[in-house]
Formats: sequence, C-alpha cells, structure tokens
Amino acid sequence: MRPAVLSLLFATLLGPTLAQAAALSVCTEASPEGFDVVQYNSLTTTNASADVLMNRLVEFDAAAGKVVPSLAQSWTVSDDGLVYTFTLRSEVKFHTTPYFKPSRTLNADDVLFSFQRMLYPAHSWHKIAQSGFPHAQSLQLPELIKQIDAPDALSVRFTLSHPDATFLATLSMGFASIYPAEYADQLLKAGTPEKLNSQPVGTGPFVFNRFQKDAAIRYRANPDYFNGKPAVDPLIFAITPDANVRLQKLRRNECQIALSPKPLDIAAASEDSSLKVEKTEAFMTAFLAINTQHAPLDKPEVRQAINLAFDKDSYLKAVFEGTAVAANGPFPPNTWSYDKSLPGYPNDQNKARELLKKAGLPDGFSTTIWTRPSGSLLNPNPSLGAQLLQADLAKVGIKADIRVIEWGELIRRAKAGEHDLLFMGWAGDNGDPDNFLSPQFSCAAVTSGTNFARYCDPRLDQLISAGKTTADQSVRSRLYQQAQAQIQQQALWLPLAHPTAAVLLRGDVEGYRVNPFGRQDFSAVKVTR
Repeated sequence: MRPAVLSLLFATLLGPTLAQAAALSVCTEASPEGFDVVQYNSLTTTNASADVLMNRLVEFDAAAGKVVPSLAQSWTVSDDGLVYTFTLRSEVKFHTTPYFKPSRTLNADDVLFSFQRMLYPAHSWHKIAQSGFPHAQSLQLPELIKQIDAPDALSVRFTLSHPDATFLATLSMGFASIYPAEYADQLLKAGTPEKLNSQPVGTGPFVFNRFQKDAAIRYRANPDYFNGKPAVDPLIFAITPDANVRLQKLRRNECQIALSPKPLDIAAASEDSSLKVEKTEAFMTAFLAINTQHAPLDKPEVRQAINLAFDKDSYLKAVFEGTAVAANGPFPPNTWSYDKSLPGYPNDQNKARELLKKAGLPDGFSTTIWTRPSGSLLNPNPSLGAQLLQADLAKVGIKADIRVIEWGELIRRAKAGEHDLLFMGWAGDNGDPDNFLSPQFSCAAVTSGTNFARYCDPRLDQLISAGKTTADQSVRSRLYQQAQAQIQQQALWLPLAHPTAAVLLRGDVEGYRVNPFGRQDFSAVKVTR
C-alpha cells in the first residue's frame, strides 16, 4: 500500500481527532485607522481591533440588554455611587506573538495602564497617542474618574468625582479595552511605542498576524482564550470596499460573511439558497453633520434651510431602498428616551428660501459636501446620496461641491473640523442615549473631534451632564428630551435614517449574531463545511 493511501486511511480512522478548524473570511468595507483603538472612534477600527483582539472589564449583552462580566468576573458599587471595585479573573493570558512573549497573566497593573494613559497628561504614554483619546475626552472621563487604584493584584477600584449612571456601560465600549502593561514597557524601552498601533496585543479570541492596508487583515485563533479557543482559524478580514464585489466573493465562497450589504444585495441573497441573511434593528443614526463653526453655517436659519430643502423621502427610497426609517433627531426609535412627538423638518423649499433671505443670503451661498467613496450600513450609496443633496440644495440657491475622500482621511480631517457638510453615521455602543449625546453634542467632544457639528452651548452641555448624574430613568428622559428639542431647533444635523442592520452569510456559517451596535463577535462562529 502506497504512503498516500496509508495517510488517507490513517486520517479516516482517526476522524474528528485530526479535524482542522475551518478558516473564516469576512468581507469588510474599509481599512481600520490603526489597532490602538483608544485613539480612534470609527466602528471599522473597533471591529478590527477591540472586537477580535481585546476584552474589556465588562461587556454589554445586547440580547439581554445588560452589562455582563468579562475580564472582571464581578464588581461592587458603593451606596453613594462613587466607588466601583472590580475583581479580575485569574489566569487570563495575553497573546504570545513573534514580537511579544508575556511573562505573567493579566493583573491590575494592566488595567491601571490602560486607563491611566488616557486620564493623566503626565503619564509617559499620554502624549504618544498622535490622535489623542477621542472617546475618553468626549465622555469627560479625566474629570469623572477622580482616582483609579489597585487594592491587590486582582482588584481595581475606580473612584468617581460624582455619580454617573452611564459609567458601567461605558466600560464595555471598545476604547476601554485592556492592554498589557508589560508590552507597553517593552515598547517604551525599545523606543518604539508606535508599534502598539501596528503590532497589537490583547487577551481576545484572536491573535493579530498581519495587516495589508486596503487588502486584508489576518488573525489566528487564540489557543489560550479564557472563553475557549474559537472554532474558526484563521480569521481573515478581506477588505472589499465595493458592496457588489463583497456579494460576488460570498457567492464564490471567497468570503463566508459579508458586512454592510446594499439593499439590493440583501434581496438577492434572500433568493439564493446557498446564502442567508441575518437582520436586527440597528441602534444607529445616519446623518449629515453641519459644521456650525463655518460661516454661513453658523446661522441657525441657514442650517434649518438645509433641513427644509432636502427631500428625505426620496433619499430614503433611492439610497436605503426600504431598509431604513426616517430619522428626525439623533436617537434611534428604540432608545428609551426617544421623543416621538418631536416633529421633523418637512420638505419645504419655499420656507428654505425665506430663511436664507432672513439670514441675509437671498442669492444663496457656496459650500462643500464631504462623503466617503465606498458604501456602508449607514450610507449604502454615498455617491447617489451626495448627488441628491446637491440637487436639492441647488433648488434653493445653495451651490455645493461634492468631495469624495478616503475613509481614514475623511475621519481624520472631519475630526479636525475641516468639513462643511459631512455625511456621517453614529452607532451607540451600549443602548444608553448618552452614547449619542456626549460624543456628538458636548463641548468636550468638540475638542476631541467626535462632535462633527462643532457645536458647544452651555445650556445643552448642562442638560447632557445632568442626565448622567442620576440613575432615575424618568428624570434622565426629561432632560434628554429637552436636549433633543434644542438639537432639532438648532438644526445641528440633517438627520437621515435609522437602518436595519443586515449581514450576509454562507449557509454553512453557524453561531453568528448581528449586533444592533455594529460590533462583531466571531468567537462563537463555526463553519460546518
């Protein structure tokens, strides 16, 4: 009997013992900005770093609607709501890679490092983050967290300056991922701290392998993951900006999961017996940010005129094709403080012209529309959407040039406030309405760059801050409804849509669940081929 036949017989006899984990390729729409997730605020970056490589002290279970243990196996909160004490899991291992070999398991020093570098300007790592810490800054964590210390090696204590009803859920956000302090020390001593952004290390279900910009990210399953080694290995993010190409790759089995499909692709996949579609209501809002720091957009009448000039119904039909509902404000309808009585702006071009005249612009003005080149869940057809807006604005005398800018560059420049009108979207991370307000409308978020309207108003800022200081949901709702009314009256956004989140899968993919926040979990996914 020849060796090849012997090998085949041997493998057959052993059966499942020699079964290899199946590879999982995920077609994604864009490259991440980097892998040091604390520096960035885009969902694309969170998906590629925090979601696969890292863990937080806690996670938010979207299905159950509550915070659940992760690296912290339990926690306590003092009666006055000021002290949160977390007990860490023991024996959690950081990734072993060619560039880092951990000498110990996770302990309190890693949690201290991960937060102190964001909170303390004097920390040796604070100025190394070239993009700053947009989430920590917009959520005002340096002012909120009075002290963070470690009672022992497996305990971490946060002392707050005042009660904050959102604090625990905030710790489930991607930017709150825990990094190895030992690796940070290694990089600092070597004079290469920037490698934390290009050669990441975490405790998560997958280990970073390599990244080729605009092409692919490769990960391998973490054999030491505290929740068990994933069933797929390797995991590949195939960066595919064109949604039509993502669908084609899915059909050819070059990808087993395709993110951010276009509405027509969802319909096509539903008719394909080899594919399936997973959907859920997304906790997201697509919007056009209006830069209130750029004249004449600094005038409320001009911003209101832009809202009135736009034919939102036609936009929804053309761009979302029945996969989204109209947005009237920042909150999705499934937010517990959503004000459904708040009227939206009708499509009224005559009223828009009157407001422009009132603002001293009877002949209109010139501006720019910024958008991305490739489609996403919150903007399925960027080119068409920008053209529809351009045409509607022209009808009331506003001449708008369209500028298509690569995603990473778009985010960077928009955070610097260079845009006029910006097609953008926001996904909440934890179901709390403040997850839209603080990052998008607080004064601190203007400084951090996540407030794309660039609007800072003491009254609105006070409403947002007051809403976090009580756990009474009825009180918070009243404050947030006042905030919604001011945001709409000032027309800081042109709210566009609340989409349905959909993901396309091969029929042999099991265990994947669509997350309403856009987060990605492949740790429980199986490919049964």
